[in-house]
Amino acid sequence: MLRGVSDVAATSFVTLYCHAIESRSDNPVLSDPKSVEITTQLNKTLSLSGHPLDRALVSGTLDKRLVVHIAIRAKKYDDYARDFLQRFPDGVVVNIGCGLDSRFLRIDDGRVVYYDLDLPEIIEIKKAFFNETERYHLLASSVLDFDWMVPVLRHKGPFLFMAEGVFMYLDGKDVQSLVLKIQEKFPGSELVCEVVNSVWLRYPLKKLLDYKIQRQVHLGKDATFRSGIHDGREMEQWHTGIQFLDEWSYFDSEEEKLGWFKVLSHIELIRKTQWTVHYRLN
Repeated sequence: MLRGVSDVAATSFVTLYCHAIESRSDNPVLSDPKSVEITTQLNKTLSLSGHPLDRALVSGTLDKRLVVHIAIRAKKYDDYARDFLQRFPDGVVVNIGCGLDSRFLRIDDGRVVYYDLDLPEIIEIKKAFFNETERYHLLASSVLDFDWMVPVLRHKGPFLFMAEGVFMYLDGKDVQSLVLKIQEKFPGSELVCEVVNSVWLRYPLKKLLDYKIQRQVHLGKDATFRSGIHDGREMEQWHTGIQFLDEWSYFDSEEEKLGWFKVLSHIELIRKTQWTVHYRLN
């Protein structure tokens, strides 16, 4: 893996390569030509590495189910953003833990103001492939350092905050602190976030999750799920102003590439191992 990239930040590369692999496939779930461009360049560096993850990325041998799931998720988050911009064409979107994703290019309506936020080591890499403009900005910061909110607050909004594959890597108290701070600073904003079922954070299910993340996907030991919720309305208990709007699971997708895996959608614990919740922060 590239020097200076932490275990959690390395998940950005897995997501990127899933997008590229799926974009090259027949009848792709997601069309993301920028991911193909970036991975082609990164392969020149990663191919020199002996790390198991790097070898899997360069060879395109990531688990096919993982590739499809990540692509379905990205497509759904694109849809959330497009729906928001249909309602608020001049809205502001903040992509928390953006990684090397190119959502701005996929959903740009010519008016949106868009912020990509991630750790400095990821944003430094991202700057090699993306140029900032009057409407597209890169924020190099931990999401828990709330100073990143200062430039965003220069806009009137409305605001949509998206956290795709982020919150589960943070401690529960930090997730709650972040959500409440966004609610305080951006009243009336919307939040779309992926969450993990807290049942899976208990032994022995937690061991199973860690094995899948660290052994099968070849991520480091710090790439572990640290927080979750039991159901979509749990965050409403954090503050009276947090309003549950809707939720979505991979299994809600009609995508044929889910194949036989769709059968498991009737098992609630499986259907909501990881899922997405949509809130209004009043």
